[in-house]
Amino acid sequence: MKIGNVSQTVIRRSVLKQLKTKREEAVIQPSVEETCSGIAVPDGQQAIFTNVTLYGDEKDIAVFGLAQALNDLYTRGASPVGANLSILLPPYAYESRLKSMVEFAEQTAQRQHIQILNVKAQVSPVITKAVVTVVGIGLVAAGELIQSNMGKANQDIVLTKWIGLEGMLRIVREKGEELSQRFVPAFMTQVNALEENLFADRELKLAKEFGVSAMCQITDGGILAALWNMAEASGVGVEVDLKKIAVKQETIEICEYFQLNPYQMTSAGSVLFMTDNGKELTDLLLRKGIQAEVIGRSTADRERVIYNQEEKRYIDRPAQDELLKIYGEQGRQS
Repeated sequence: MKIGNVSQTVIRRSVLKQLKTKREEAVIQPSVEETCSGIAVPDGQQAIFTNVTLYGDEKDIAVFGLAQALNDLYTRGASPVGANLSILLPPYAYESRLKSMVEFAEQTAQRQHIQILNVKAQVSPVITKAVVTVVGIGLVAAGELIQSNMGKANQDIVLTKWIGLEGMLRIVREKGEELSQRFVPAFMTQVNALEENLFADRELKLAKEFGVSAMCQITDGGILAALWNMAEASGVGVEVDLKKIAVKQETIEICEYFQLNPYQMTSAGSVLFMTDNGKELTDLLLRKGIQAEVIGRSTADRERVIYNQEEKRYIDRPAQDELLKIYGEQGRQS
């Protein structure tokens, strides 16, 4: 496609025709002429926004962006309504790629009951991979907003699902051909089936009803960054048992192959909760078929430590996400 804004003809054919899901809150519908989006905010409600930017060659890259954005809204106690997409493509990209990206995004919108409110698509000569920005928009009742600084000392820390899962799936998208030479087809099929775990709406709704103090999705920098950020926001320390942090064997094997640390890898769909009664919350989640475990507690001091049996390690400030080694071609080469 030509450098600059994608033509109106392409937008009509490969973007707008794919958008089918509508929400009554949307006050502006997408069109080739429209540059804005908007939603109606009912009395007693507040609009919440979140912004996620990802890059890569995956045709479903927007799905990962939507997962992060919608999960972020849920962690604030909000109900997602819609999302704006900004898609920046390299010059070698074909129209079919743009169409596939929008199709995947629309399929996700249908499953998550939100509307893609606006799509902006451009071709840039200065990038080599697609860059997708997702602006998620949600509504929360006044007084029900859950902020990241609402955690307290001496609370249980609960982890849901398995860390590193999102990062592992994105590695498979980027390095699928290489991995198919290393792992048997059954393994690859099993890995791809884990995509359903990217969205955490069920557990986040349950946690809100349960009455947790704070919620934090695990994204850039992995669980170690999330633990630091959660503690920093609430002004507390944390003590965590490494052995209680759940990791899928598939994630371990793929990370070992590329020499990556799954504890510092993005994990959309996996969430940390701070609550006064972690056992009661985990029992509730487990009854609903959601993996959950109390992995530690918050403390009154500001030490952030993680234990591996007798070994004690201090959690550092958030580091660069391990996934960037794949995109930067710094990981293991075939």
